[in-house]
Amino acid sequence: MSNSYAQPILRTTDLSEGLRVVERLLAIADLRELEIDYAAHVSSTRTLTPLFDLLPHAGWYTEGDGDAPSKAGDDPSAHLPLRFRAWAAEPETVPAFLEALHDTPATVRWDFRGWPAAPEVGLDCGGTRGAFVTLCVNVRDLDLEEPATDHTVFVHVKQIEAERAPWLAAQVGLQVIGDLVMAPY
Repeated sequence: MSNSYAQPILRTTDLSEGLRVVERLLAIADLRELEIDYAAHVSSTRTLTPLFDLLPHAGWYTEGDGDAPSKAGDDPSAHLPLRFRAWAAEPETVPAFLEALHDTPATVRWDFRGWPAAPEVGLDCGGTRGAFVTLCVNVRDLDLEEPATDHTVFVHVKQIEAERAPWLAAQVGLQVIGDLVMAPY
């Protein structure tokens, strides 16, 4: 399985603006098989408790020592800070996830069937491996390593279809604002 490549198209201090851009991108995508993936770097029970209430089957990983995965029966609050991960969640979970974050660095990734054809740049419909949108909340990067007071929207494409990213940005009245980078998952 290959990774997607992502390029930022918006940075804003207004989370609702970021969500509006995501919604506009999703409006042109093939949303069959839509699901949501989450990641967060959690440092407090104030955030951890509502996240596990919302997504009780999420995984978590300790920081350092090889980022060891959680074991059945472990109390995640005893291992803070930690990395929280949830896959294949329902789209309806997004508002509650965002509300639980406070200032926690996190990503929300919309995973779907594909992008539309981009004939202006010579591309047919894009398939599943490069069809994502990620909203980075309180963080500048997809790896959750650059905490920030703003939020960034990334479009994901296949590396061989890199010209699709600026095309997608233009479809929602924006332009790319950074480099194309390999996404972590």
